Amino acid sequence: MSSATDTTVPNPSDHNQWYPFLDRPTPQQAGGQNPAVIPVTNVDPLPPAAAYVVVGAGIHGMSTAYHLAMALEKSGKGKGSDVVLIDKQGPGAGATGLACGCVRNLYMTGPLHSILRASVEVWESDPVNFGFQQVGYVSIGEANQEDDYIALNQSQVDSGYPSDLYIGAEAHSFLTNLWPDFKTANCDVVLHEHRSGYAGTHMAMWGLDQKCRQWGVRRVYGVTVAGYELDASGSVTAVQTDQGNIQCEQVVVGAGAWTPQHWEWLGGPSNLDVLYPDGHLEAGKDMWTYWRLLEGEVILPDGVDFRTAHHRDSPVLHVELMNTPVYGEDGSMIQDHVYTYLRYAAERVGVPGIQGGTIPIPIGPDANVEPYGHLNDAYQADDWFEEYYCATLGMLFKRFEGIRPYFKQRRNGGIGAFTPDNVPVFDHVADNAFVIADSNHGFKMIGVGKLTADMLVHGDKPWELKPFELRRYASGGTFGDRNSNCPWV
Repeated sequence: MSSATDTTVPNPSDHNQWYPFLDRPTPQQAGGQNPAVIPVTNVDPLPPAAAYVVVGAGIHGMSTAYHLAMALEKSGKGKGSDVVLIDKQGPGAGATGLACGCVRNLYMTGPLHSILRASVEVWESDPVNFGFQQVGYVSIGEANQEDDYIALNQSQVDSGYPSDLYIGAEAHSFLTNLWPDFKTANCDVVLHEHRSGYAGTHMAMWGLDQKCRQWGVRRVYGVTVAGYELDASGSVTAVQTDQGNIQCEQVVVGAGAWTPQHWEWLGGPSNLDVLYPDGHLEAGKDMWTYWRLLEGEVILPDGVDFRTAHHRDSPVLHVELMNTPVYGEDGSMIQDHVYTYLRYAAERVGVPGIQGGTIPIPIGPDANVEPYGHLNDAYQADDWFEEYYCATLGMLFKRFEGIRPYFKQRRNGGIGAFTPDNVPVFDHVADNAFVIADSNHGFKMIGVGKLTADMLVHGDKPWELKPFELRRYASGGTFGDRNSNCPWV
């Protein structure tokens, strides 16, 4: 094991790992690799064998490794060192480190509400070390989404995730009582989730890394997975890396945007015939479609805050007005709809500020994942995004009128790998290889790692995971009943 001041993890930019979003390396400095978003110390060498290998040190991999080590120790069925966590860089070098960090349950796909209930229980288990700010989540829609919100509210309540619903005049009253300068035009229905909020992505990575260390996980950072060794039956016998093979009994893959490559290595299908509940079949759909993310940050000018009428931290805000156009400074229409989300983000902006974004842009079945995020010229936000995002803020709040000069000018980029119905797949692709394919819904779903660990230790798949098996596409259980412009709803 290396000393506390040494690390084998490459950091070619030599940038400040404590505050990488304040001191981002340029593509030329970084050498094509995002470094970990937290200081990495005391990493372990790659062992020749392990009972469990977890691939990927993002939110899913780290949550799985931590919960698995803890469950093994507490059950007497093993020890934390039976778990090896592998990542080519370190915690949060992929999508997790770039995520907006919202924790919410705004889904028209009902079974996801139980996944979020299980996840918020993890966030609540140690909010300080996970950086969880339980400020709530407010979602706003037009009249055309009223039925969706009624069903969504009932499903959340039934799943143990309470929320309040406001319609019409009550919605307007709720919003102006919360934010007196809020403009309620076309805001016809509101859902208020009490247990939701946001988490600082770097703090969450720090907390999970420390918990992995606490429970004895062998954290192998700076090692790149290059494939899997399979036997004649398709079971994984070893994980191949650039530093040799590691024999294993069980594998969990939480690889984010890199999932399609691991899926292919493990023998998963690249195309599927997808059957929907109404009986229609879409033949030969791509298993994976990449989408390009659109997010950014705005500095709050002196005298402007994002607090409520009672001087409390604001809930995360999500607004989709499907029939309300957004106009630019010159009067031209930028988009024919409003879709925006925002949360307070001083830890990301570096000063008081907000972070958020809008609907991602589909790329297709193929994309160059490397370099990832802001290092890739091809995946930066479109030129119109800055004006659109700032315009939506001004449409909603008087305090944010004219905010565009305070948009933080820096690279913001990322892509995600989405499934055929844009809903996660949590399933075995080989009998001993479980894949957490979150369809870019990942950060908030920290509880999937706990559910996966429970399955590996106790043998039975938790009921919360069962609706997200791969076989839903063939059996007619495909999801997709969403009245939204966005694939995340």
